[in-house]
This record gives sequence, C-alpha cells and structure tokens, in this order.
Amino acid sequence: MTDTEVADWWGTAVSRIEPDHIELRGIPVRDLIATTGFGAVIWLMLRGSRPTGAQARLLEAALVAGVDHGPHAPSIAVARITATCGVGINNAMASAINTLGDSHGGAGQECVELLEEIVARSTGTVETAAAEVVAQWRARGVRYLPGFGHRFHTRDPRRDPLLALVDEAVAAGTVPGVFARAARAIETVLNRGRATPVPMNVDGATAVVYAELGFPAPLARGLFVLSRSVGVLAHAWEEMGQGRRNKGPIPPAVRPTYLG
Repeated sequence: MTDTEVADWWGTAVSRIEPDHIELRGIPVRDLIATTGFGAVIWLMLRGSRPTGAQARLLEAALVAGVDHGPHAPSIAVARITATCGVGINNAMASAINTLGDSHGGAGQECVELLEEIVARSTGTVETAAAEVVAQWRARGVRYLPGFGHRFHTRDPRRDPLLALVDEAVAAGTVPGVFARAARAIETVLNRGRATPVPMNVDGATAVVYAELGFPAPLARGLFVLSRSVGVLAHAWEEMGQGRRNKGPIPPAVRPTYLG
C-alpha cells in the first residue's frame, strides 16, 4: 500500500495529530485547554461542534448524576475486587467498565429508545402514545420499563434536580421538551391505580437529558460509561490504599450456601 492509502485507511475527522500540533475537531488543543470544560469537550468530540453554554451545563449535570452508586452497583464492586488482585488501576477500571451491559448500565440507552418511540407516535396526545407504547413493550415481555423504578430508592434523589434543569432549559428554548413530556407521560401510565408509585430513576432522567440534547440512543450508554468511570476510578483507588489482598465478593466469615 502507498502512504496515501494507509493514511486514508485511518482517515478521521475527530482529531489531527502532527509533530508539535494537536487539533480536536479542527480546533487546536491549546485553544481548548484553558477555555473549555470537560463536558463541552465531550460534546465537541462526539458531535463535531461546540455546545452552547446552556447545552454544556445540562450535559454536565447528567454526567455528574451518574458518577457513582456505591458498592451496591456491580461495576463498583468489581472495581474494588479487582483492585486487590495485584493488577494496575487500569485493569480495575477496565474490569468494572466491562460489567456495564444491558442489565447494569444499558437502561439509559433503552429508555432513550422508549422515549423516541413515543415521540415518533405522538400524532395525538403524548399520553395516548405513551399508553400504547408501554402496552406494546409489556406485551413483548418487558417486566421493568427502563428508566423507571429503583431497587434501592423509593424516589431516586437524582430525578428531581435533573428534571428541574430540563424544565429550565425548555423554558429558555435550549431544548424542545418533547422527551421530557414523554417521560412524564410514562410515569402517569405506570402509576394509574397503584398504591406505591413507580417514579422515573436516574437512567430515565439522564435519558431525557441526552435525548433532549439530540444524542442518539447508543451514545446514552457511552456517556453513562464515561460518567460511571469517575466513580470506578475513585473506588478502585480507595481500595488500593486500604491494603487488602484478594478481596472476595463477600466477607470470609460468610460461607456461600451449598446447593449440591
């Protein structure tokens, strides 16, 4: 292959790296370092354009909300276990990130897909569309709607602050608000006739943010991975400083139930 063919093989619009020069999406990195927050750089790298200040603040809020949920979360537990096995911090982080699948870490993506389906169907009222789509998901055997309810919280403490910020962004014209209306319509459908409410959780609220900001559903999962990586790093580093070796998933005094 010629040099040109090799260069074209790795062609990219994301960055340009040459001796003594680095550009991110066409902007010299030196012009970003002192002027642009990390959330805005994430937007720039994924979208190829700079966000407005209001867009960047809303994205940052969603990223902050998903940072950590303690060792209850499998990803955090795995990070801490791996950190005691004599490996590097990168191994602990990679092991944790690799647990973020459909059941743990994928609800945000699935909720964006749910919201998109409702918005696409909203030829009448959003409430009617929500009821129809929820019924269809239930008919497919979906037991837990992604983004709603929580095994630990009766009302996720991250829900209300995020939705309040979305409401402010809608009022300011930063986002259209259609996905927020769809999410609240789902809550209405789910809670009809229920004594115990099933409110939106952090996955639902961040899905609203990402959808309102125009991120495709798969990027909702990727953004969650970026967010949770901060908590993973903090927990892995703390565990490394505590001096344990070969920490198992349960204390040694507790014996697993034998099923043989």
